[in-house]
Amino acid sequence: MKKMKLGILLVALAAALSGCSDAGTENKEDQEQMPETETVQDEEIGGQDSVTEGTQEYRGFILDNVLHSESEGDIHYNLYVPDSYDGSRPYGLFLTLPGYEGLYFQGVGQNLYSEEFGFEAQKYVQDMIVVAPQLSGWDETSADQTIALTEYFLANYNIDESRVYGEGYSGGGETMSLVMGKRPELFTAYLQCSSQWDGDYAPVIKNKTPVYFVIGEDDEYYGSEPTREAYETLHDMYMEEGLTEEEINELLVLDIKGGDYFSGLSYQHGGGNLFAADEEIMGWLFSK
Repeated sequence: MKKMKLGILLVALAAALSGCSDAGTENKEDQEQMPETETVQDEEIGGQDSVTEGTQEYRGFILDNVLHSESEGDIHYNLYVPDSYDGSRPYGLFLTLPGYEGLYFQGVGQNLYSEEFGFEAQKYVQDMIVVAPQLSGWDETSADQTIALTEYFLANYNIDESRVYGEGYSGGGETMSLVMGKRPELFTAYLQCSSQWDGDYAPVIKNKTPVYFVIGEDDEYYGSEPTREAYETLHDMYMEEGLTEEEINELLVLDIKGGDYFSGLSYQHGGGNLFAADEEIMGWLFSK
């Protein structure tokens, strides 16, 4: 990467100008410390947080990158950066949070092996970076780590802040709903798939962040009632703010899928992965 090469050149220049007499000892120390120096200078926030880049690749994603956050600990994520990205112009950003089967303890890359959201998204926006975190749960810690990771990309990549999209499936939807309840202003729109809302509502209303809810009517894990209740809560709050039905429809979508949608499948919760290939659903997200 260009940043890493620049970091190496700066380190070399500093060593050459130091004028210290014990050059042989310093050179040896520089060589031993170089991998750590490259990583920190390659990706850095305020001189504190750094990134260790992954070495494996899967379908264009670099697997198991780690953001070492001073405040939130180690955050594992898989990353797709288009070959065309060189930092000269702003790109979109998409974060996709997986269900239980894709969390980090399930194995590196399991979120990408089991869900297609990160790949299907590329069909809608070519100039977009895709981040697929592998967190450890779906609680406040995971939400705070998602926020830290989003802020890292906004600070260290050339991102068009009007095109930052979030999606969460199952437990990932619970996490992202918590994010929406904390920092909805970071995102242009949010797609919640086969999940339930755990976060606060008021920040979403204040920021007017568009939200699309989609779930099977007879979802075996959550049922569809919690999703209906979340939609109705947000809808009523917008009504209290004086928004018209037309205005609310631009911000909120409730999409309850009947059994026919999952034809050929014996379950609706796992069938939520079908939403990734649904042009109406994904098209809504990336049209915002």
